[in-house]
Amino acid sequence: MADAGKSLGLSEIGQIAVTVQDLEGAVEFYRDVLGMRLLLEAPGMAFFKCGSVRLMLGTSEAAVDESGGTIIYYRVPDIQRAYSALRERGAEFIREPAVVHRAEGSELWMAFFSDSEGNTAALMSEVPVTLI
Repeated sequence: MADAGKSLGLSEIGQIAVTVQDLEGAVEFYRDVLGMRLLLEAPGMAFFKCGSVRLMLGTSEAAVDESGGTIIYYRVPDIQRAYSALRERGAEFIREPAVVHRAEGSELWMAFFSDSEGNTAALMSEVPVTLI
C-alpha cells in the first residue's frame, strides 16, 4: 500500500477557518459587507456558505497579535462590479483590480482587501480575451 498515497490529490476545499478576535464584528463584515449567507452560529464560531465551501470564523483561546499569512481568494465573474459593490459596502481595498497574469485567450485579474480583523482576502476573475 506504499503507492496508495502517491495517487492522492487534493482538489476541493470543504471548509476554510479564519481566526478572529471580534467574532460579532467579523460576522457583520462577512454577512453585511461581503454578502455571504450565515448558516449557523455556535459559541465562539460562525459558519457561512460561500459557493460549495463552508467558511468558519472562530475565536482562538491563544492571544493573536497579528493576522496570519493565509489569503482566501473569492472567484467572481466580474471583478470590476464586485470591487465596486464591496467598496460601496465599506470594504477597504489594499490593491485595486489589476491583471496579474496573461495567457493565450485569458487574463487573470485580482484585487486584495482586508476583512474586519485585518486578514487579507482577494477577488479573482479569469477574463476571456479575444485576440484580433
